Amino acid sequence: MVGGGETPPLRILIANERRDRLELLAQVVGGLGHEVVAVEIDVKQVGATTTQEHPDVALVGLGESSQHALELIEQIVREASCPVIALLAAEDPVFIREAANRGVFAYIVDTVPEELQSAIDITLLRFAEYHNLHDAFKRRAVIEQAKGILMARHAIGAEKAFAMLRDQSQRSGVKLLAVAAAVVSSHLLLMPPPKDA
Repeated sequence: MVGGGETPPLRILIANERRDRLELLAQVVGGLGHEVVAVEIDVKQVGATTTQEHPDVALVGLGESSQHALELIEQIVREASCPVIALLAAEDPVFIREAANRGVFAYIVDTVPEELQSAIDITLLRFAEYHNLHDAFKRRAVIEQAKGILMARHAIGAEKAFAMLRDQSQRSGVKLLAVAAAVVSSHLLLMPPPKDA
């Protein structure tokens, strides 16, 4: 467990253009008690591998070419629902900035096992916070949309529209978000058909 003991074993994807680094990192990750679900060099294959394996974390090493590492990061971020950590041999502010633009969640210089584990723990916490915040924004957007529909339909204010949603939720025993989603969905069905249909 993060913070209160040992981290449970994770499924980790490792990507790097240098095979010797892949093998070394796989040993470090295994030594930390995690499972290496895939090692990948090919940019064209890493996306499919990520989709197939569903890793908890992806580690991308900076090898000979920063462009290759950036493309690996981009493909993993596009396909994954996991955070990506960049592994560097030395500080490289230009690479770090570009990696951040491509979606990397963290980076670590050198690969000391304890520091790698700390980076993984912190990254997983930040990734969970990010998803919780993202989900909260999505929930809020649905509720705001439902309030807007009720306001327009009944010529009422925002507070009264929210009270209608809340009251329906309490009466029906259905969560507020589900009531709001039903209003939005129903509204689309009840709109008049286009004139040319």
